[in-house]
Amino acid sequence: MRLIGMLDSPYVRRTALTLAALDIPFVHEPLSVFRHYDAFAAINPVVKAPTAVTDDGVVLLDSTLIIDYALKALAGGKALGPVDPGFAVLDVRLTGLGLAACEKAVQIVYERQLRPVEKRHQPWLDRVAGQLRAALSAIEAEIGGAGWLLGPPPSEAGITLVVAGTFIAALVPDVVSLADYPRLAALTAAAEKTELFRAWPHE
Repeated sequence: MRLIGMLDSPYVRRTALTLAALDIPFVHEPLSVFRHYDAFAAINPVVKAPTAVTDDGVVLLDSTLIIDYALKALAGGKALGPVDPGFAVLDVRLTGLGLAACEKAVQIVYERQLRPVEKRHQPWLDRVAGQLRAALSAIEAEIGGAGWLLGPPPSEAGITLVVAGTFIAALVPDVVSLADYPRLAALTAAAEKTELFRAWPHE
C-alpha cells in the first residue's frame, strides 16, 4: 500500500504510525497538498491528505477510514488498544478528542498561513481556540487512568493524542501551551522517545 502525504500533517502521521504499529507494510510518498499539488492530484484529484492507494489501485482518503480499512482487511487479526468494553469506549472517546484537537489546531494554522491578515476573522479564531482548549482540558482530565495508551503496542487514542500534542506544540504554542496540560505533555514526551515515533517523526 502507498501512503501519500507529509508527516507534518497530524492525520498523515497518525495513519503512518498506526500502519507501522500493526506491522502493515506500506510505502510513504511525502507529497504536499500545497507544494506538490499537481503530483498529488494525479494520484487523488480530491487532493486530500492522507491518501492511501491499495495494492489493487483503490484510492482511499481520510485517516480514520484508511485505518479502519487497514484493521479490517490488512491487520491479520491484530488490534490496537484495550479489549475490555469499558476501556475500549474510553479509547474511542480519547481518539475523538485527539482528532478534535488536531482539527482545531489545523484550522488555526490554515487561517494564519493561508488567509491574508486583513481578512482574518478574529471571532472565528477565538472560537476555534476555545474549542481546542476544551478538547485539551477533557483529554487532560481523562487520561490519568488510561495506562494502556502507549501499550505496547500503543492504542489508537495513544497515537492520536501524541500526534496532536506534538503538532500543537510545534505549530500553535502561542495559542495553547502544552505545559498547561502536564499529563498530555508527559505522554507526548514519552512517546516521542520510542522507536516507533522516532521512525515517523513530525517534520
